[in-house]
Amino acid sequence: MFDVPIDLENARILLSNDDGINAPGLKALERVARSLCKEVWIVAPEEEQSGASHSLTLRRPLRIREIEPYRYAVDGTPTDCVLLAVKHIMKDKRPTLVLSGINGGGNLGEDIGYSGTVAAAMEATLLDVPAIALSQHYVRANGDPPWATAEAFAGEVVRKLTASPWPRNTLINVNFPACEPGAVKGISVVPQGRRKISDNLHERIDPRGRPYYWIGPMREKKKPPPGTDLAAIEENWVTVTPVFLDFTHVPALKELKKVFP
Repeated sequence: MFDVPIDLENARILLSNDDGINAPGLKALERVARSLCKEVWIVAPEEEQSGASHSLTLRRPLRIREIEPYRYAVDGTPTDCVLLAVKHIMKDKRPTLVLSGINGGGNLGEDIGYSGTVAAAMEATLLDVPAIALSQHYVRANGDPPWATAEAFAGEVVRKLTASPWPRNTLINVNFPACEPGAVKGISVVPQGRRKISDNLHERIDPRGRPYYWIGPMREKKKPPPGTDLAAIEENWVTVTPVFLDFTHVPALKELKKVFP
């Protein structure tokens, strides 16, 4: 188990994200973090890194820009940011907790595998630091994300999560529904869902006659499986999902041992 409950008032909280150092969701998360503790560090990408997943920058050097004390930008991925924060920027004293987000858009179902927001929390977890990924779901056609909803509930979620133990190799993925704070039904602990993948690749021709491609939304809009994060978010619940980082399928492992005795 991680060493929780965490004394938030005396904690050292590290913030990161995948939307970049100037993202409105990061500013919202900073306000939340500062309401929880005195010492808040920010190490985030210089530019948006959405969809970066758990990627490391290996083929070029990384640069760290100190904007002001406790605030840094890295010209790399969310994973790079957390790694550099824990191993270099904050090496004198590791963070007590990592909060990643607040992402502009939900990270639900199989989004977890693509998300840079979740990847930052994943890297922290692998470095043995408790981590929570936070995302604000919204419908793009309806305008900007309702950041007030995330801000209204994030503090409560973090307080409750850090007051109880959760296993090592496990991060917590939190999503806030696309509604105003007063319409939120509550907080629901739910498993990760899964949506049908659609074929949404768009081929175009550039001015020189060569084809290029846009990857569009890859999820079919059908009724989500009940009892999952996908269903709960549509019903205006804040979703809390524990994500385990040991990918080993234990039943298959046992069967394979029979094949290769």
